[in-house]
Amino acid sequence: MEMDCDKIGMGDLSPELLKQANINPSTGLATDYLNHFNEVVMLLEMLPDIPDCAEDVLAWKPADYITHFNASKFSDKELAIRAYGAVEERLRTALEKSISEIDQEVISLQNMLSAGGTDGELLSIVQDKAVSVIRPLLSQAGSIIHGHLPDDAMGSGESTQADVDALFS
Repeated sequence: MEMDCDKIGMGDLSPELLKQANINPSTGLATDYLNHFNEVVMLLEMLPDIPDCAEDVLAWKPADYITHFNASKFSDKELAIRAYGAVEERLRTALEKSISEIDQEVISLQNMLSAGGTDGELLSIVQDKAVSVIRPLLSQAGSIIHGHLPDDAMGSGESTQADVDALFS
């Protein structure tokens, strides 16, 4: 496939073209992908007030990056898909791991809704999980799209703590 020959920042994947398409010019990833998740989270958050949203929540299906863009109305979806093929492996892996966690959490809430119906207490629990668990995961995915890996922050903190410990030993 041609995708493997492409490089973020060069040729058809130049920073200018990526930026015009609302794709991060440094990473080659588009935040538009997160819309797939933002929609279901918004519905989950509205459940206690609008229980009828449960049908839409239950109809939601996971979609990987390529599947999302193939089905989307994103004007530069072909560029987004092509750029994804050139994304640095560690970024792509981190994003896919983060998305997998989001998918699992949403599916878990779907299962709760399927089993428990529209009981008010259950809907509040589902809403709380959407806010306290899925929103932070979405934020993490957004950070990855902008080039900030979760391990980067932990790694530098750990080495700083190790340096401090070494001074006092």
